[in-house]
Order: sequence, then structure tokens, then C-alpha cells
Amino acid sequence: MAAQTRQIRIRPLTEADHPALVALMVEMQGHYRVPCPEPAQILAGIAAPPAGVELLIAGDGAALLGFAAAAAIYPGPGLTSGFFLKELYVAREARGAGIGRALMRALADLALVRGHKRLDWTADAANPELLRFYESLGAVAQREKIFYRLAGEALVATATGSE
Repeated sequence: MAAQTRQIRIRPLTEADHPALVALMVEMQGHYRVPCPEPAQILAGIAAPPAGVELLIAGDGAALLGFAAAAAIYPGPGLTSGFFLKELYVAREARGAGIGRALMRALADLALVRGHKRLDWTADAANPELLRFYESLGAVAQREKIFYRLAGEALVATATGSE
């Protein structure tokens, strides 16, 4: 059955979905050409996510086709809360079927249900198709912001005051 004719359902992740989400995360790491942890390590993270993490999945009953991972953030403008979208991924064979848009709609709805006032995320600046997708949702690029990251030795050095 073609991805375009599938009946897609968006819902929160359940324990029964864990193995399929591990497989999709392995695919995602390959797509981004980044190192991938062992499946057991991925499963451990899925089974015990940090507090405040929301995992939504897209499926057609037979297959897991995509997921979104977001976490509550506070404070935002006006000292309100929001969601930060960490990951939006659609399986290679299911792209172009509206799954990413359905996940974003469900996440936006969940944000409103939770009382959040905004949804923020980062995007690969070198991927114009992705940027057009986000802009088609009505999202506005925040060009005055710069994305920073502390990781590895820099994270440890900052934490210990040895930077």
C-alpha cells in the first residue's frame, strides 16, 4: 500500500511501540550520518525519558512511520511556557504523505492543551526543502537568535569551572 493511501494516526508513544521506535531512530541516525548508539541503549532512553518529554508517533496500524519529540520549556516571552521540538522524523518510505505536517499539528494541539504559548525548534539551515516545510506551517525563522551547544569536554569543563 502506498504511503499516500495510508490511514495515519498520531498518538502518544506506548511501551508496545518501543521496538519500532528504536528501529526508526536507528534509521534517523543513518539519515543524518551521525553515530548511533546500540539498540539496547536507545531502548533504555525511550523507556525512561526525562520528565517533561512528550513523544508522539505516527502510524498506520501496521508500521511506525514517524515521530516527534518535544519537551516543555520555561520561561518564554511574557514568562509563559512553551514546547521545544527536539526531533521530527518521518521514515524514508513514508515521506511526502503529510506525516510531518500531521505530527506538527498534533504537537501544536498538545502544546495548547498543556497551556503552552509557543513551539520552538531548530532546523538545518542547509536544507531548503525543510525550511520551506516549516514556513508552510506559518513558522517564522528567528534570525536574531544563534543556536549554542555545550557538549563533551566543554560541558564538563564548564560544570567543573575549569573552562
